[in-house]
Amino acid sequence: MSFLSVCLWATSDASQGRGGSDSSGSGSGGRRDGLLWYKDIGQHVYGDFSMTMMQANNIIEDQCQIESGILSSLGSGPFGTFVGVYDGHGGADTSCHINYNLFNHLKINVRGCDQKSSSSDRGGVSLSVVSKQWPLKPQIASVGSCCLVGVVCDGPLYVANLGDSRAVLGKLMRGTGGIQPVQLSTEHNASLESERRELQSMHPDDPQIALLRQNITRSIGEFYLKRPEYNREPLNAKFLLPESFRRPILSLEPSIVVHELQSQDQFIIFASDGLWEHLSNQEAVDIVHSISHDGSARKLVKAALQGAAKNREMRYSDLKKILRGVWRHFHDDITVIVLFLDSNLVSRATTATGPQVSLKGGAMSLASNSRTSVQNGSWCHHCNRTPSILERWCNEPGIKFTNLGTEWLLVPPLQQDPKYP
Repeated sequence: MSFLSVCLWATSDASQGRGGSDSSGSGSGGRRDGLLWYKDIGQHVYGDFSMTMMQANNIIEDQCQIESGILSSLGSGPFGTFVGVYDGHGGADTSCHINYNLFNHLKINVRGCDQKSSSSDRGGVSLSVVSKQWPLKPQIASVGSCCLVGVVCDGPLYVANLGDSRAVLGKLMRGTGGIQPVQLSTEHNASLESERRELQSMHPDDPQIALLRQNITRSIGEFYLKRPEYNREPLNAKFLLPESFRRPILSLEPSIVVHELQSQDQFIIFASDGLWEHLSNQEAVDIVHSISHDGSARKLVKAALQGAAKNREMRYSDLKKILRGVWRHFHDDITVIVLFLDSNLVSRATTATGPQVSLKGGAMSLASNSRTSVQNGSWCHHCNRTPSILERWCNEPGIKFTNLGTEWLLVPPLQQDPKYP
């Protein structure tokens, strides 16, 4: 359990994206279909996996990853599978940073699945980044992310969570052949009585604290709710609290669960709250249990979208015609990773090696001092246009180009082509 703690602490309160690109050991990444990014089927150390993201915001704020194979920097093990779902809010800065740093911290600090090194950083560098950017980019203090992590290593399943994403195990019921959901993550939302009581215990001198905080109570980032010096102008007025605070309103302490895997444990669904807003735990495991592994994550997303359409009394076919950004009025970004468990592979966990996989999904950020090519399917958020001529006419510095499932590119100023407005 301790190796997950050091992993989360080392990345805690990160708020700045870093560069990189998606890859997998097998050379097969995900595919894109409009606002949908997916990897229908892949193999990890202990079985298959399926992975899907559905964009609702103008820029997708969710990030996710699966890493399978060697889980340390030693090069000799331990072997296992790491899954991360990072539900960003206020932007993708924090979730991007987590996606590119969290697993690396685990590899550096882990010496075994039950051990950690003694050197762990509780995010002081990240605080300095926010401090430096505050004068020019005060909104950096309002950006944050939920963080759901699962690790299967040498037999047990470790789940750590900050926020309201959810991990649900599908457990086969012997005798009936049915599937039972087992929620493995603890949600941190002020709508839950347990979280309200914890907020009140942390702020005994503020009886209104539970009313002040209406949504998540734990996250990475969001310094404006952790340090009063960032809850002031020039921060956007909608984030400002009416009164100052002496103790952090948001916690960055993860809930960690260790589950000893058994032969009837069939799969785990890791998903952001965009899925769980429209599907119950039972509905989700029933869907996965009733279909093949191939495309299972995409089927869950489709079921959630059908639920969103039904809630708005409209047809699913009409919902699909809605433009990006407008989708957010119907549902949130949705990220789903289904991790299937082969009991034979799990039972010989200490000797299993399996394929080496590294796959990330989301709007990755890449800061570059040189000209960066814009891939097909990209989008310019300054000119509000799509790709092929972007390099020829956009002359704004630091333009954001989004390509779901690949990367979010920042490019230097380009010369304007007079043929285009």
